[in-house]
Amino acid sequence: MTMTDPIADMLTRIRNANINRTITVEVPSSKIKEGIAAALKREGFVAEFLMTPDDKQGMLRITLKYGPDRERVINEIRRVSKPSCRIYRGVDEITKVLNGFGAEIYSTTQGILSDRECREKQVGGEVLLMVK
Repeated sequence: MTMTDPIADMLTRIRNANINRTITVEVPSSKIKEGIAAALKREGFVAEFLMTPDDKQGMLRITLKYGPDRERVINEIRRVSKPSCRIYRGVDEITKVLNGFGAEIYSTTQGILSDRECREKQVGGEVLLMVK
């Protein structure tokens, strides 16, 4: 069976691990997934991520972040732009998610950036996902 949307698969694995309060989750690695994990870490939704090479494409191990009483930091994570319907936003259309407590992750010409970083660098792009 072929996978048509590997980013959605990554988000589903993170969502399932978050519901079970699992500390780490492993996903097959790619450059865009590493960029998403790095953006989630910069925004404070993920504690750490590590790329481990293997014979195939490598695995990306993501360590999820929880509060002091094991409350979830990620309450909702969902794919916005899908392979069947791409969504693009210019820098003027980028808004804050939950008044700055959430984030949208964008694929831009300058790499994978959060909405905050897009506003700072004055670039727009494809909305990959939204995290609350």
